[in-house]
Amino acid sequence: MIRADRAPDPAPVPLWRDPDAAPGDRADALLAAMTLDEKIAQLYGVWVGASAEGGDVAPHQHDMEEAVDLDELLPHGLGQLTRPFGTAPVDPALGALSLARTQRRIAAAGRFGIPALAHEECLAGFAAWGATAYPVPLAWGATFDPGLVREMAAAIGRDLRAVGVHQGLAPVLDVVRDARWGRVEETIGEDPYLVGTVATAYVQGLESAGVVATLKHFAGYSASRAGRNLAPVSMGPREFADVVLAPFEMAVRESGVRSVMHAYTDTDGIPSAVDERLLTGLLRDTWGFSGTVVADYFGIAFLQILHGVAASPGQAAGAALAAGVDVELPTVKTFGEPLRKAIADGLVPEHLVDRAARRVLAQKAECGLLDPDWDPVPAALAGTDTERARGTVDLDPAGNRALARRVAEESVVLLTNDGTLPLAADAPARIAVIGPLADVPTAVLGCYSFPVHVGSRTPEAPLGIELPTLHEALAAEFTGGEVVTARGLDAVDAERGDGFAAAVELARGADVVVAALGDRAGLFGRGTSGEGCDVASLDLPGAQQELLDALLDTGTPVVVTLLAGRPYVLGRAAQEAAAVVQTFFPGEEGTRAVAGILSGRVRPSGRLPIGVPRQAGAQPATYLAPRLGHASEVSNLDPGPAFGFGHGLAYTTFEWSGLEVTAPVAATDGEFELACTVRNTGSRPGTETVQLYLHDPVASVVRPVQRLVGYLRLDELAPGEAVRVRARVPADLASFTGRAGRRIVEPGELELRLSASSTRPLLTAHVALTGPEREVDHERRLHAELTAERGPSGA
Repeated sequence: MIRADRAPDPAPVPLWRDPDAAPGDRADALLAAMTLDEKIAQLYGVWVGASAEGGDVAPHQHDMEEAVDLDELLPHGLGQLTRPFGTAPVDPALGALSLARTQRRIAAAGRFGIPALAHEECLAGFAAWGATAYPVPLAWGATFDPGLVREMAAAIGRDLRAVGVHQGLAPVLDVVRDARWGRVEETIGEDPYLVGTVATAYVQGLESAGVVATLKHFAGYSASRAGRNLAPVSMGPREFADVVLAPFEMAVRESGVRSVMHAYTDTDGIPSAVDERLLTGLLRDTWGFSGTVVADYFGIAFLQILHGVAASPGQAAGAALAAGVDVELPTVKTFGEPLRKAIADGLVPEHLVDRAARRVLAQKAECGLLDPDWDPVPAALAGTDTERARGTVDLDPAGNRALARRVAEESVVLLTNDGTLPLAADAPARIAVIGPLADVPTAVLGCYSFPVHVGSRTPEAPLGIELPTLHEALAAEFTGGEVVTARGLDAVDAERGDGFAAAVELARGADVVVAALGDRAGLFGRGTSGEGCDVASLDLPGAQQELLDALLDTGTPVVVTLLAGRPYVLGRAAQEAAAVVQTFFPGEEGTRAVAGILSGRVRPSGRLPIGVPRQAGAQPATYLAPRLGHASEVSNLDPGPAFGFGHGLAYTTFEWSGLEVTAPVAATDGEFELACTVRNTGSRPGTETVQLYLHDPVASVVRPVQRLVGYLRLDELAPGEAVRVRARVPADLASFTGRAGRRIVEPGELELRLSASSTRPLLTAHVALTGPEREVDHERRLHAELTAERGPSGA
């Protein structure tokens, strides 16, 4: 009997609401109570745009979409909200309140009060209006500095979380195989070890802020035929395993990543989205990945529309689910009614929906979206109404800009220098900045930066961030002289225009010319670099080479500066220019970084993450080629680079000496130890990057002539300073996929090359592996340990 004066016991908290319970257990409890429609609803997103007035988000329409009725969808729930900030220019605070209002609406509409995961692009910073535009990933690779990239990613993650975003669609781990591909700017480089280490650091930074990072594009996308976007991939299993998959394996093992995006492409006739061996057998069963696999935008529908491996949207949905895809993005197309009907018709088993929904719900539990105290309003905006919120969230604070500046400065690569740089402290009396990118604010941005990706559709809106042009940055840097400018032609002009002759004449009257050349980022043919902006050759865009040659003919010293998304052939300039400075879309602080390099205020330290070609038609070619991929007497084409992977100069010189090999012979399960001394022999401080390459002269399958297995930046060595660099190199790093398709370490002789670049080995250690052939797996060691002893002990 219950006493009348005693309050009833509170209702027990459901297990799925218990923050102390394991995410998987919470997901299981929730699944047991959900209908099929409610489970399916967790497997798709809706593309929306935040309201500029702080109201509800509104569905965004795209050529690939039908109209979406939120009122009809929401009672069943919703898995994802696609790009609420990356669809239109919106004040960040008002966008956050708009997103929060919609999240409350989603939670209130369903039986269980489950909000959506909100995702955004963050390939070169948070792709939102007013957010910091960092350098593109190819520039991250040029830093050879994973620690700095990790720091940058953590800052990006904090900005995403500050406005209510849970997932970022980055980083890209595609290894460049053909520089004609338009998305080269989104990659980290042409070497799998560099890509893996830098991408892993980025994931660690993003995840440290509580943001779900997304590896993409899994796998093979960058190896499409002729460098064409979304073209088929023709690649053998060994190249696929040893080059394409290697960075993904490292990131899955070491970064804590929680999401993977499948690639659009097919490899040898199997689209990634239906490749169960890839998405389940390898990714989950072998590597142990436990997060969610999300579709690249419209990728599941493409199984029917482009690949022709499905006869209907329902069949496409079932095939993707069976392979291991969990979430359809960007909006509901195949995972809604088509999937529901396919299940009802017995064509798709319901347990596939349960499997995917469990992963989605467990991830929502990890993100706190199932907790009883969940609040969609970011802490910084708690208690703030719409009127007071505007302008209160700064996504480009001074700390961000300082980080963007550091990444930009470390990523600038000095390719050549005849002594003209750095320019004298008293500055030339007249600097002429000539070229199509001389006075273009967005020349430093890649195609996934907000001003290019979204802002191009709303040209009336302000840029939202400060973007000094190269002319403005040089004028601010060299205040003692006169800085004049002329474009000469547009970035894509194929022929000389009216301003060509005037620009050349301006160059004749200058003391030094800064040639501002490179790319205009865009999408699907609206630029010279970016998604869908593939090129037939690696000549400079338009008539830029003609302009460059005309500038060289003036006799005025020419410093070539490249603001680009890929490397280009430089023609005569590779030998005749006073200096060549390469940057890869260096972000909002990029022009200041370039100006600092030219003046000497910043010391150049970047290294090429991808080689600069000698010939425009020698593609595809990367430094990872085997012997037959290099110059030979049986072909008149030399595919070798003008400047190889890892190349970069400083304003000082370095001497490498004292090679010591402690253990030149090791078992196939052992390791080698070696050391050398690097000394700054010049008169200025400088940074050197030690690169360790492995050469396997004889193997049971054809191998690349060499490949990077370790690297170490030696920052700011003072004149005369020496550093003792030590390396411990496990035999596992000599492993490769053998004839039987298994990864092995073979006995035999090897070379370990301590190098300043892939084309400049300086010290070579001859070592040997002994003992039986050894099979290794995904638990093998992935890194050489490189350390530096500075000071007197390093002398």
